[in-house]
Amino acid sequence: MTRTTDTRTDDERVRRVRRRLRAFHEESSTAAIVTVGTMTVALLASLVGFLLASPLTALPFAAFLIAAGVGWIRHQGLTARVLTFAMTVSTVLILLLITVFIAVESIPVIRYGTATVFGVPVPGLRLFTETRWDAVAEPIRYSMVPMIHGTVMVTTIATAVAAPLGVAAALFLSEIAPGPVREFVKPGVEILAGIPSIVYGFIGFTILSPWASDQFRTTGQGSYLFVGIVVGLMALPTVVSVAEDALSSVPESMKSGSLAMGTTDWQTMTSITLPAAFSGVSAAVLLGVGRAIGETMAATVMLRGVPQLTKPLYNVFYGQETLTSLIANNYGNAHGLQMDALFLAGVILFITVLAISIGSQYIEWRMHRKLGGEV
Repeated sequence: MTRTTDTRTDDERVRRVRRRLRAFHEESSTAAIVTVGTMTVALLASLVGFLLASPLTALPFAAFLIAAGVGWIRHQGLTARVLTFAMTVSTVLILLLITVFIAVESIPVIRYGTATVFGVPVPGLRLFTETRWDAVAEPIRYSMVPMIHGTVMVTTIATAVAAPLGVAAALFLSEIAPGPVREFVKPGVEILAGIPSIVYGFIGFTILSPWASDQFRTTGQGSYLFVGIVVGLMALPTVVSVAEDALSSVPESMKSGSLAMGTTDWQTMTSITLPAAFSGVSAAVLLGVGRAIGETMAATVMLRGVPQLTKPLYNVFYGQETLTSLIANNYGNAHGLQMDALFLAGVILFITVLAISIGSQYIEWRMHRKLGGEV
């Protein structure tokens, strides 16, 4: 019975596609179909040439541009649909190619880091159970543990800075601040988000790090505490801007109804506004966390660049290395397995950000379900 139902469903899908193709053929002129076909074939040929690293890739791409230009002049609506579809497919394809590339490049070091557990070889296990990184002296080891530890330390501190301050500032701008103040502060916050990270890192290196070294009597510069604070301040504008947009989107009728029941402004904000906008606020915090995880220049400038663990592990007054600073410090001179280890660091970052993205989608789904929205 199930197979019969599946077969019928597949047949219905095929018939639906045929109907759409027939309708497209009837509604479009021959010239339009030829133009779209030329664009499609030229774009596919460009993709194949790019993957093969052919010097002739420019020829089909030039043909695509010419066909797109002619189509835009003579068949603008159809050409626009094809171009937007092509851009969407290209975006997904580029992300897929990047994912496959960094994953394939990291395979040799994963094989090198194979360890045996109860007689069963586990690829890459040694990279996450040992703590030694040394690309020069024997035995050569490429442990990811020190850099993962540094990334977790910096991200935790940055989140502790950006999340409460960002949400509080967003609440103030959305619910408390007068209109003129909001119109002045909101663009200023968004401008802060555009400041290059190297500027923050340079300020941290020249001002914060020497001060911290003198005050806490540490040997040399660089500490996870102040790197986390700098990165948290960098993520703060993103959290404020996105969270404020989410809070402002809560219907005014919900707030007015709460106030009409006799609640205070603070009770309305905490019991109505924040829960209703929780998915957007959580997305803002997760965006800030994503920036903290992927921050490169500030961490590279301020940290020591030594791939080893701090002693003790919770010591935030010393800072060694993160995954991003490892890549930035070594990619110019790395080769062989060391280069593959840098790609593995990229894979770890990619998986981490992907998990955060899935987590934000799950939170949004839970909130839609809790508030009675569509699932």
